[in-house]
Amino acid sequence: MNQTPPLPRTDESVFLRRIDPACNMARFYALTLEPTLFGEVAVMRHWGRIGTRGRSKSCFLGPMDDAHGVLHRQAERKKRRGYVAGTSGVAACAQAGT
Repeated sequence: MNQTPPLPRTDESVFLRRIDPACNMARFYALTLEPTLFGEVAVMRHWGRIGTRGRSKSCFLGPMDDAHGVLHRQAERKKRRGYVAGTSGVAACAQAGT
């Protein structure tokens, strides 16, 4: 019996937001790690204006170490541009009790 190896743990995600009322700016940026069908890991990027569907892009990487490196580099790059840690829309609704 041929067993497939278990999928790597991909429970890491980062949600950032940048809000500046003076510039009419309300943006979000989310990074998640997702397993692929071939046992690799993809870094999913999702960004846009808060309250919209936004855009998304995926970057397919091989090993988990490479994916973690890309995720952390991208998060640090966004933090340098003024983004701060935030909660996702689903989590924010849950906290508000809606």
